[in-house]
Amino acid sequence: MPFLRSFRCGHCGVDVSVDAPGTSHRNHCPHCLWSRHLDRNVPGDRGAGCSGGMEPIAVTVRGERRWVLIHRCTNCGRLRLNRTAGDDNVLLLMQLAALPLSMPPVPYAAVAPGAAAS
Repeated sequence: MPFLRSFRCGHCGVDVSVDAPGTSHRNHCPHCLWSRHLDRNVPGDRGAGCSGGMEPIAVTVRGERRWVLIHRCTNCGRLRLNRTAGDDNVLLLMQLAALPLSMPPVPYAAVAPGAAAS
């Protein structure tokens, strides 16, 4: 059932209320964390001409230990920061936070077994 003030997620199809706990500008789906490239400079300006899907690629922390999503447009490559909301999918947020741990800068296979670290 659609909410009165809502949008339909272009990635997963869930109806999403624009009212979100912890933020005044909901611009991503709390279910899959995807967004859409609509804003150019500030939230709500709707000045971007791209309209590509914004893939959640990472999380960071800023300010008062506030988690922030990092989105990359699948069309033009633009990066955007988006504040997380209180009803965002915690499992997906944790998976994004742990992603760098699953991709070390040096492959484990490059280190010879039994070799001492210097």
